[in-house]
Amino acid sequence: MELHYFEATNGECNWGKFAVGAFGPEEWSWVSEVTGLPVLRERGWNRGDLLVLDLETREAAVFRPGGVASSDLRKHRVWVCVLFERFLQWLYEQDTSDLAALPKHVNFAEVPPAQYGYRRAGGGSA
Repeated sequence: MELHYFEATNGECNWGKFAVGAFGPEEWSWVSEVTGLPVLRERGWNRGDLLVLDLETREAAVFRPGGVASSDLRKHRVWVCVLFERFLQWLYEQDTSDLAALPKHVNFAEVPPAQYGYRRAGGGSA
């Protein structure tokens, strides 16, 4: 897995630190010892799926860019910093085929300052 690191701010109040992972050839070639089938492909994953980790809360989920960040966070219910949802939506709006080409710091001045992160209410599916 290839990891890329990003930071987000909303002025001088909050500072988000994120790792975004793109699954590489090793992950895509993994074949199950039990079924003999490629694990990720058999689970319905596609090559654009990204692992997004909040480095502050130590929680992550795999997201498919192009969705709606608020809905995806309700589904996965990871504990995140106040900037995570806006960062995820920003990531969805980018060309993620080359994560190294994206800016390593983004400022989201429109996100209100907050003292604590959150875990969305809602239900996910297993």
